[in-house]
Amino acid sequence: MNTAFQELLALRGLEPPTEVIDLVGQDPVLSTRFTLGETSAAVFAAIGVGVNDLWQLQTGRRQDLSVKLSHAAAALRSYNYFNVEESAAGGQGHDARAASIKWALQQQRQRISTPHPTRDGRYFLPHMGLPHLAQRALDVLKCDYELESVINAVAGWDALALEEAIAAVGGCGAMVRSAAEWSSHPQGQALAGRPLVEIIKIADSPPEPVGLAGTGRPLSGLKVLDLTRILAGPTCARTLAEHGAEVLMVTAEHLPQADMFVRDTSHGKRSCFVNLDVDTERQKLLELVRTADVFSQSYRPDVLAKRGLSPATLAEIRPGIIYTSMNCYGFDGPFADRAGWEQLAQAVTGIAAEHGGERPALLPAAACDYTTGYLAAYGTLLALGRRAREGGAYHVRVSLCQSAMYLQRQRRVDYIQDGMDIDARDLNDIVKLTDSAYGKIRHLGPVLRMTETPPRWDLPSTPLGSHGAAWQT
Repeated sequence: MNTAFQELLALRGLEPPTEVIDLVGQDPVLSTRFTLGETSAAVFAAIGVGVNDLWQLQTGRRQDLSVKLSHAAAALRSYNYFNVEESAAGGQGHDARAASIKWALQQQRQRISTPHPTRDGRYFLPHMGLPHLAQRALDVLKCDYELESVINAVAGWDALALEEAIAAVGGCGAMVRSAAEWSSHPQGQALAGRPLVEIIKIADSPPEPVGLAGTGRPLSGLKVLDLTRILAGPTCARTLAEHGAEVLMVTAEHLPQADMFVRDTSHGKRSCFVNLDVDTERQKLLELVRTADVFSQSYRPDVLAKRGLSPATLAEIRPGIIYTSMNCYGFDGPFADRAGWEQLAQAVTGIAAEHGGERPALLPAAACDYTTGYLAAYGTLLALGRRAREGGAYHVRVSLCQSAMYLQRQRRVDYIQDGMDIDARDLNDIVKLTDSAYGKIRHLGPVLRMTETPPRWDLPSTPLGSHGAAWQT
């Protein structure tokens, strides 16, 4: 088995799994020397092992696992495969057009959010992922929201000075670094001293069984609160839903979102609005916490703590809670408080520099975001296993930059041409056609194959705020 998988198994701390684990295919799948298919397939296989650990506690059995590398690579850009085939009746056609316009704007932001040359011969990536963040960067750059305008403005700055100026106003941007520069940077050093997935015991509590007997789903009966946005966090909770967990996504109407990402990461979930700045609504969330198993969040450090939602506080309210946190730069070090995105993780860790060569370039997939989400799910599964065997509440921590460094630790391959893509015919067995509130949607289904409990989503993707702030069961 590949080194990426072995690193994940070492985090588990148990005897080696006995099931058959088959990773099918080989890299390169896409046009990069990084082994995107092999590495992501290893993460999916590890998730299968984590599910098997819980399934064995319930039934005494384990299941054989398989993952196609091409499917695993496709999952790193699954939003590319989401499409509304037929809009729902009763006004959804207008909603589909609005979503299309929003997606066009998101793609415009992505085109700007790439490395651009700076005055000192370096490269800088300004991130325009959401309108308010874009405006903060534009205010520093003193330019219009157009590609050429941003390029010209960036060219008038030294890269490190621009990084600090945008960070000072709460915007998002990063100087492109080499892997060697990152490894010597205090933030890179802080991450190097931490495990890829941190599972920290934060309180004692009695052991708790996992799952409901007789349901045929490994995570049946588990309740997950999903307080995340945009790819990594929502991917974590969506993965838990694949195996039977009840997932309630919690957001607020005023929070900015990326609509296409919401649609593609909401399979298997219900969704409600709760404004954490309103006392009565925050109390609703705390009531949900009392019977939750997992609290998954991707806010900046201290945002939730200031609202009485820190790991320690929730472990008192709900002994045995699994508190799963995701961010860009990690939880210690000088960048820990900075907001970040996929592109920034690639820029600072050296991936963009290596992938692009003479001119830094981004990978042909959102490898850091999705991998972080799947690693968060893996860590959550391991924490649930520890809770079942030993008791306790746990804090699971993962970051985009740790995921980037994990990818960098893997072997390299040569690819034969630019623009390589996955043959659509190879995805036929995981592409789904589903009726939803948006209409009939075509999308990627779960990638992992399990012989006894095939992963599936019991609920279609649904618009934000479609449900009440209450558990279904």
